[in-house]
Parts: sequence; structure tokens; C-alpha cells
Amino acid sequence: MNKTPSLFHIDRLDLNFTPKPWAYAAEHRAEILSVFAERQREKPALWNGPVLLMHRQVISEGVFRGDFLQTDFASFSYWHSQGHPKAAVHDCFAAAAIRGADGAFLLGVMGTHTYNSGRIYFPCGTPDPSDIIDGKVDFEFSVQRELKEETGFDISEFNAEPGWTTIVDGALIAQIKVLQSDQTAGALRTRILEQLAKETQPELADIRIVRSPADFAPKMPDFVQTFLSHRFAGG
Repeated sequence: MNKTPSLFHIDRLDLNFTPKPWAYAAEHRAEILSVFAERQREKPALWNGPVLLMHRQVISEGVFRGDFLQTDFASFSYWHSQGHPKAAVHDCFAAAAIRGADGAFLLGVMGTHTYNSGRIYFPCGTPDPSDIIDGKVDFEFSVQRELKEETGFDISEFNAEPGWTTIVDGALIAQIKVLQSDQTAGALRTRILEQLAKETQPELADIRIVRSPADFAPKMPDFVQTFLSHRFAGG
């Protein structure tokens, strides 16, 4: 039986890039490359670029500290497809929870050409070397980047809540930044869809508005449903 994800508030993140070899990727290299080659034949847009995975973490006095190593997307996606077996790493990433003035949240539906096609969640993505600034893995920058890339929104138009909502679901650790808008969820959705229509190959296929647990869908990961349930319950 799967454990219920845990949720708590974090005041500050202190994340560092401290590269080291990832033994799991080396041990499974041949199969990783074979599986990824097959996926690329199915979805030619997949790119085996560098990504960051967290190999150490500790929480103390409201601060979440962590260290990241670098691997390739092929290795990360293989580990993910195997159900995140123990491999001395966590999939830790930043996500933008856009909240409209009416209290509803907006989630993106991943496009068919993407690795997670059909999945429904907040603008987010596995951190990569572009998020490393002066030796730090900067999740404030990462969440701004993902928000802009997926929705076209600039983070400056939102009121960002202080700190982060951290959700731990096995090997997955989501660091969620709540972005409050003075526009309704419907108005925000219209703006995003207009932006997506201008793009040749947008990452998102659609935008869902979630006003209550009644709007939950099977394609929403557990970390998303855990966060939204907490918020709708007054958390």
C-alpha cells in the first residue's frame, strides 16, 4: 500500500550543486540507452539533456537544505519508469501553483509529444544546469523559468506567498510556490490558451481549472491532489 504524501511548510531553501557520480546510472547504462532510444523513436522531440537530482537533504529550523548531482534525462526517465527504486537520489523540483482571485487553481495538461503526455499538474520541471547560479540550485529562478516557458506569464505579475509548501511522496519532493493573481482563474486560462496558440509546439495541450476536490482527475499526480486537498480544506 502506498503511503500518503507528507506536507509541510518550509521558510527557505538552501540548495547546492555538489556533483558526484550516480552509481545507478552507471550500473544500468546499457538498458538506459536502449530504452531511451526506443522512446525517441516514439517521440522524436525527447531530448537527452542534463538534469539535476538531489542526493542529500536535511531540514532544520524551517530551512530545507539539499545537494544535487547531474545526470542525463535518459537515466532520470529510466529510473522514473522503474518506479523510483532506491538509488540514493530524490526527484526534487519547484512548481508554480497559480491561484486565481476566485480561489481556483490552474493546472496544465502535458502535450502528446512530451514525456509525461496527458498528465495534469502545475507548471514545473526537473531542474537543470541553467538553474545553477553561483554554485546554488536556485528554485526561485527555476519556478520563474518554468512558469514563463509553459504559460507565458511573468512571475512579477503575481503575489508570491512567502516560503514553500513541501510535499514528500516517496522519492519525489515537490517544492511548491503559491502565486496569487488578482484575475479570476477563467481570465488567466484564456490568456494562457492565447499564448499556447501562438507557439509551434507548446508544452501544454490544455489548462484545467480546479475549484474543489470534485475537479480532481486520475491524471493528477498524488502530490498535486495532496496539495490541493490541503488548500481547499483551509490549509
